[in-house]
Amino acid sequence: MKANLNVSPLESWVNTDGKPLIIAGPCSAETEEQVLETAEGIARNGYAHIYRAGVWKPRTRPGSFEGKGEEALPWLQKVKEQTGLKTAVEVATPQHVELALKYGVDVLWIGARTTVNPFNVQDLADALKGVDVPVLIKNPVNPDLALWVGAFERIAGAGITKLGGIHRGFSNAQETKYRNSPMWQIAVEFKTSFPDIPLIGDPSHMAGKRAYLAELTQRAMDLNYDGLIIESHRNPDEAWSDASQQLTPDALGEMLNNIEFRNATYGTDFQSELDRLRARLDNLDRELMEVLASRMAIVEQLGEYKRDNNVAVLQLDRWKHVHQSRAEWAKSLNLYPEVVEELFKLIHMESIRKQTEVMNRQTV
Repeated sequence: MKANLNVSPLESWVNTDGKPLIIAGPCSAETEEQVLETAEGIARNGYAHIYRAGVWKPRTRPGSFEGKGEEALPWLQKVKEQTGLKTAVEVATPQHVELALKYGVDVLWIGARTTVNPFNVQDLADALKGVDVPVLIKNPVNPDLALWVGAFERIAGAGITKLGGIHRGFSNAQETKYRNSPMWQIAVEFKTSFPDIPLIGDPSHMAGKRAYLAELTQRAMDLNYDGLIIESHRNPDEAWSDASQQLTPDALGEMLNNIEFRNATYGTDFQSELDRLRARLDNLDRELMEVLASRMAIVEQLGEYKRDNNVAVLQLDRWKHVHQSRAEWAKSLNLYPEVVEELFKLIHMESIRKQTEVMNRQTV
């Protein structure tokens, strides 16, 4: 998927000294004291470049805390004055954009619930015309790469060049250990198609629980993401929203200290070993394709048998068994069950297609 996007390099709008960009702060700006105390803790640890806080909170259901709105924006001004950190907030309406800029917010981000609606994104794009401000765009709630890219095209069409993507995972009807399934392959496809757009991992919203933050953060760094946006609160257990996925500033600093930050490139000394390992991967990929081709040959025989015996192509009991058993095999082989499940969904859909083709083939 290609698009002509004029994108400024990350270092043109925030100085990270070549390190991954770290955006940290509470899910919600609750009180002035909470905002400032959390910011002071983050600044004291020295790992963050930008302070984030939810000012307007689009909640799934009414009745939950939905943010302090404009009242919280002067608190962020004080954060800048007292800590020197840049600030970032989520915007969902043109009024949000106007108010955020009025109070000197440095970075805006568009949330997953907004990205999913092209009408809302276009309204934001219209409000951003003539403005020079970095805009980060979260992936849409549903796994739709074209929808994500479309949001970038709309914002870029307003003249915004300081763009970045936030990978926060995707909603999944199936139960997984994460709040939002990472579906890393979509983010990798995005990064492959748009290497100039910085990609920032959001392990907080993927995880939903503190226990999974470190593993998701490490995975994002292993995939050479350009940075992280992580929720941090002075007292997470008393947070007014998303308490279970936030860390104290000190705990976040400790976690980041234990993360291995990989080199984006490699020197010539490593080239021969990389070539050797990649050659092995090429051979294994070839074997995988040969195994898949053999499987599809058996699928075709299965389709012929079903046709000859007037049996329906889709057998739900069989698919449920395949779905469950392959996930169990994945665990025993130390593979991510979610990845294997997605893989076998694709294989199953191709099997259905091939069997349907065979069922409708005229016999002689």
